[in-house]
Amino acid sequence: MEADNDIQTTPRGFHCKLCDVTIPNKPSLEDHVRGKKHEHLCRLRAKRKSQEENSVFVSGFRAATSRTELEEYFEHFGPVTEVIMDKERGVYAIVEFAEAGGTQSALTQLEHSLHGLKLRVKPRERKEFKLTGRGKHDPKKAQVGMGKLSYELCQAGSVNEQMQKVVETFQLSEGDRKARELLVQLLQEVFSEFLPDCQIIPFGSSVNTFGVHGCDLDLVLDLENTKAFQCRARTSDQTGEDRSEDGRSEDSILSDIDLASASAAELLDLVAAILRKCVPGVHKVQCVSTARLPLVKFNYRPLALQGDITINNRLAVRNTRFLQLCSALDSRVRPLVYTVRFWAKQKQLAGNPFGGGPLLNNYALTLLVVFYLQSVEPPVLPTVEKLRGMACEEEVCVIDGWDCTFPSQPFSVPPSKNTDDLCTLLFGFFRFYSKFDFPSVVVSLRETCALPIADFVGDEEMPDEPEGCVAKLRPSAGPKLGPVTILDPFELQHNVAGNLSERTHRSLRHELTEAEKYCRSLQFQRKSAKGKSWGLVRLFTPHGEAAAAACDAPYRHLEICIPFRAASLPDGHRTDPSEGGDACRTVWFGRLCSVVELVFRDVLKCTPVEGHARLDPSEAGQGATVEEAVEGQSVEGCSPQVSAHAGVKRPLSVDEGPSSSPQGKRQRLDPWAEHPESVHWSWAQTHPVWAGRRKVRKDLLKMSDEASQPEGGSSTLESRVTQHIMEKQANPRDLLEFSVDGTVVGVGESMKAVIKFCPTNDVSGHFQDFFHFLESFLPKMVETMLAKLE
Repeated sequence: MEADNDIQTTPRGFHCKLCDVTIPNKPSLEDHVRGKKHEHLCRLRAKRKSQEENSVFVSGFRAATSRTELEEYFEHFGPVTEVIMDKERGVYAIVEFAEAGGTQSALTQLEHSLHGLKLRVKPRERKEFKLTGRGKHDPKKAQVGMGKLSYELCQAGSVNEQMQKVVETFQLSEGDRKARELLVQLLQEVFSEFLPDCQIIPFGSSVNTFGVHGCDLDLVLDLENTKAFQCRARTSDQTGEDRSEDGRSEDSILSDIDLASASAAELLDLVAAILRKCVPGVHKVQCVSTARLPLVKFNYRPLALQGDITINNRLAVRNTRFLQLCSALDSRVRPLVYTVRFWAKQKQLAGNPFGGGPLLNNYALTLLVVFYLQSVEPPVLPTVEKLRGMACEEEVCVIDGWDCTFPSQPFSVPPSKNTDDLCTLLFGFFRFYSKFDFPSVVVSLRETCALPIADFVGDEEMPDEPEGCVAKLRPSAGPKLGPVTILDPFELQHNVAGNLSERTHRSLRHELTEAEKYCRSLQFQRKSAKGKSWGLVRLFTPHGEAAAAACDAPYRHLEICIPFRAASLPDGHRTDPSEGGDACRTVWFGRLCSVVELVFRDVLKCTPVEGHARLDPSEAGQGATVEEAVEGQSVEGCSPQVSAHAGVKRPLSVDEGPSSSPQGKRQRLDPWAEHPESVHWSWAQTHPVWAGRRKVRKDLLKMSDEASQPEGGSSTLESRVTQHIMEKQANPRDLLEFSVDGTVVGVGESMKAVIKFCPTNDVSGHFQDFFHFLESFLPKMVETMLAKLE
């Protein structure tokens, strides 16, 4: 019956609430219900329901109470399957019985006590079963912070600076690295208690110098020394010699498992058991035995971190050391890798939200960058074969039969003679791979060029054996060939891009070609003098309209709202605004616009910009919105249809004489005339009048008899503050130009003015600081001046 409730009929087919997927028709629905995922979730839900029914929640015992003591107590009510302790503080436990009868017996007894303390026993809380994905990969969160990044990139002086900014934005902070190191130390201490002489070794993004915020913590559990320890302990036992207590301890796991003969599944279960029961803060432990390299996944709650542990994966550790060496050999490697990775993620070529799938992984992208840097002339990085020749005898390394030899220190490698800057190298990367014939060649970092794929069809690739070294024989097998084949630098049977589909390959070629075209343009190479997106910002533009809006976001949300206050209206209009209608709305917005202009012109000493006219939305085009009309002028730079400048006198037209308005006066062309709904100004500011105002205000008050005033408390005082700041800087310069658009929205008490800002010339990158100042200053100043306005 529950299965029927999982399927919901929709106008376009069916929706499975259990799996959270949409199915178009009934035959597909039948296939889905019989599918592995649906059946697995049904079994998992039934298991969770059974666990909840057979469990009780226990609290009130001493913090030092062990799992065994609780298990022995509750065995009186029925067989106990598992006792789950609170590892954080040890204040509660969940006791799971083998049958529901044990739960009922425990709940029926009115009082429970252990070690003289009264236990509180109640039914386990029952929660609705839900399919939960990996939170950090939520696609809806993918563009979080893109607006801020775009703005910061726009302020950089060159593409080189932008690429360095990308590294600063995404790299692991010192605090992140320290926290991960402490977690590794914790795991090392715990695992050493049960597996003497074992090693927990981090690899991958956390330590290869290319890590980003929130990346997984990849770990290797090296048991080679532990196997030797166990062998020695058993030999000592057989010969009757003194043996280590750890090797034969009653609680030692080594007494229950033979590491030398144990299967991968048994070792994974062992690791999972230690994580679940002995490491505080660890939860959601899961064995993944079907992966190419079986592993145990876990979450570490204190750091909101996801990690995984593989066993004896020494090749992965060696790959990490290789990437560390590449990064140390040339400072241009990291910015190029970070930029290419983020570009691929934005173009949906990498970064599958749920892991796996037919997309490029970060390791494959990094190897593409390294191969390109090996291929340029002169090369930035040497090939693996050349590195092998630079290593000394002590640095020879063979792992699982594969030659993994390279120098351990960067000073052993001669510096590159390549002097190209980052911008040139990035353009070269896209040009190199846009012409690269992926299906017919194999990317190999060992050689100086791509290898024909025909050489690998039916080929029996064998590992290299350095002279004087006995390498382990391996089964004859070549790499898995696909639309894109990128060989691991050392494990030559492994194609790190073997998961890519033909569709992903087509997308990759298309995006590489588009990127190469864009990098040829001036929009990529030169900073925009009008505040438009340029350089990496446009290169990173994601797909889709919503995503494209995210890239233009740096200036989309620069707005200040000023709410309506009845006290700011003249006495004759101070009625209920909902009754005053358009008249009340017009009067209030007109007064507010007048004051806003005074603040910019007289208080902050901004000057009107010639050639920037205010817009009349009624003439902006049939059906066009105010926002579209403004955007058409300030963003695209097109000429407006109305040319009255804010704060600039308008010359009389030929047909307009003294008699064209009453009493021979010219018609007033203030922006709020004729019942406006919006207004536009363009201003310039040549001095940093937002900086140091508090100190200047304090000094001016000391020199006068005026009482202390808060910021925005007096227009006269604030004007003097501005003047004082301007006098300190005798030589004005073109600091910034910006447009201001005001609209009135809402009715009645909910009425408010929305003041939007957009920089039109901000070469020095000061506008963001100016806007942050205005966010607090402008509303206070407007309120003060409206209160004094007759």
